[in-house]
Amino acid sequence: MSALRYITAGESHGRALIGILEGIPAGLDLSSENIDKDLKRRQGGYGRGGRMKIESDHATILSGVRWGKTIGSPIALMIENKDYKNWNEGMSPDADAEGSIPAVTRPRPGHADLAGALKYNQQDIRNILERSSARETAMRVALGAVTKSFLAEFGISVGSFVIQIGSRIAVKSPDMKEKELLKTFSQAEKSAVRCPDETASGKMVRLINKARKEGNSLGGIFEIFVTGIPIGLGSHTQWDRRLDGRLAQAVMGIQAIKGVEVGLGFEMGRKSGSELMDEILYSQIAQDNSKKAGFFRRTNFAGGIEGGITNGMPIILRAVMKPIPTQRKPLRSVDLITKKSVEAAYERSDICAVPAAGVIGEAMVALTIAEAFMEKFGGDSMGETRRNYDSYMEYVRKF
Repeated sequence: MSALRYITAGESHGRALIGILEGIPAGLDLSSENIDKDLKRRQGGYGRGGRMKIESDHATILSGVRWGKTIGSPIALMIENKDYKNWNEGMSPDADAEGSIPAVTRPRPGHADLAGALKYNQQDIRNILERSSARETAMRVALGAVTKSFLAEFGISVGSFVIQIGSRIAVKSPDMKEKELLKTFSQAEKSAVRCPDETASGKMVRLINKARKEGNSLGGIFEIFVTGIPIGLGSHTQWDRRLDGRLAQAVMGIQAIKGVEVGLGFEMGRKSGSELMDEILYSQIAQDNSKKAGFFRRTNFAGGIEGGITNGMPIILRAVMKPIPTQRKPLRSVDLITKKSVEAAYERSDICAVPAAGVIGEAMVALTIAEAFMEKFGGDSMGETRRNYDSYMEYVRKF
């Protein structure tokens, strides 16, 4: 059994979202306020839709925490959907409410609508779109916030920033050092589109405004990083233990994500080996006033992972999000029942959700890193995990 596991439940317009996280050691300081900060970040970002004006997400801790500290048992969280008051019959679990709202029968291109309806034998697409909606990611962000608090106890930070929306690109270095990444993240948090470049941010906002007027939507690219990561998380021994593969799957599991790369990613296919391998160096004294003594690298083209194992450099991931499929000017479709050509159904939606997707990406990466961290160090209490971690880090320093 995995050292850490989690699951979510709930529909977009249902009563609430529920999440359960198991495997966090006892003794971690945790409060709803820790979690709500990231929930607020997910709701922000220029280009979000009307739903974010209704919701004000708050995580209620139902179990696993007593007097501000985790107690080792499963942590259960709940986020109420304020919009449920408008859907209490349409999303009611009671049989006598059946038919209280019209069925959705016009599948939207780019969504799970048609494939899901056929797979689960549903003639009302709402039974598919409610769960496939990205509203579910609010709970993943909440669970990820818990693991961020856990990782922070060991000096590990997870962040993200937007590098492209539509055709607007923020030029950046593909090989940022730890301090540069943290500074870039700080700059991005001040931007309406979570982009660290002020000029590019303004162009992105204008592009979103243009798409809104045209009834269109936009995608883009965001970068996720992890700093303070120790050498040795993940494994080369089996394909499904390789950490880069696990991270890619976790980020690909976010709605509308269509590609993930690690380090230089696809750029590696356009260069020779001598240009992009991160040479290994060693020193008995600290390097550049920022590196600890021992093995070190001057570059990080691999994105912090070699052979499926962390190498001590920052983890760098990038992900591409396709434009939101729901269009204010509906695309062509076919009615599920009549089989006649129709316009696809319209559900209230975002114009651009790339800034929010970066926050969700942080959560999925934090959950995956925390899982690998607990596999490596274990422990039922924070004290035990700390002892295991400190012992290993001392071994690495003396190797």
